[in-house]
Amino acid sequence: MAFEKSVCAVRITVAVACLFAAPVAGAQEASTEKRLDRGANVETTARRLTAADFKQANPGAQARSLADWVVESGDANRTPFLIVDKKDARVFVFDGEGHLRGEAPALLGIAIGDHTAPGVGDRELSTIPLKDRTTPAGRFQVEIGRNDKGKEILWVDYEAAISMHPVIDTPKQRRPQRLASPTVSDNRISFGCINVPIPFFSNVVARTFTGTKGVAYVLPEVRTIASVFKAYAAERPADARLDSKPAAQPVRANR
Repeated sequence: MAFEKSVCAVRITVAVACLFAAPVAGAQEASTEKRLDRGANVETTARRLTAADFKQANPGAQARSLADWVVESGDANRTPFLIVDKKDARVFVFDGEGHLRGEAPALLGIAIGDHTAPGVGDRELSTIPLKDRTTPAGRFQVEIGRNDKGKEILWVDYEAAISMHPVIDTPKQRRPQRLASPTVSDNRISFGCINVPIPFFSNVVARTFTGTKGVAYVLPEVRTIASVFKAYAAERPADARLDSKPAAQPVRANR
């Protein structure tokens, strides 16, 4: 009987010791995790880019300079962003760190210009004058949404009904063929929306911007870049004066 009491006393002592020791071990593990987290944060900060990573892409001088500034300045708040170079009819999509996710040709508004006509987003397409069928230049908050037909698109300027979407195979306009051609003169055909190849939209645009907002930077073709992106011009005045080729005149669609 005395022996059994002795064993019980030992068991109770061990149990109590374990009970009070457990939180100490947990605290040590938590402390280790915190140290690891701090180390990871330091490592991430050290790896942060100071210029856009275009990988193997070969953008125009203005597109490259603007993308570099976006990454360096943090203008997009480390959210995904894209650059639309209207003169080259090309789109570059980046993740929030500034790494290129993909590039592709684009179809743009048939009219040369950087303006948005007042009330154009509320008008029937057929009533929009040719001169107002522009792809506006500027900085836009973008997000994935749906158009009036339920199709997935990336809203660029909701009020003006300007979006980026998979190319539409409109009869007589040969839009897929225009995207595939090596020239940019036949890439002006839309009412202002930005048409991109279907696989590019699905695999790059949708995957990059789903679940998050981002920023689109649409380069001008008539106005100066300094008048459109004032913060950029203030910080990079020399780059803002980069010579650029004039916009290609559009090839009219068969209507």
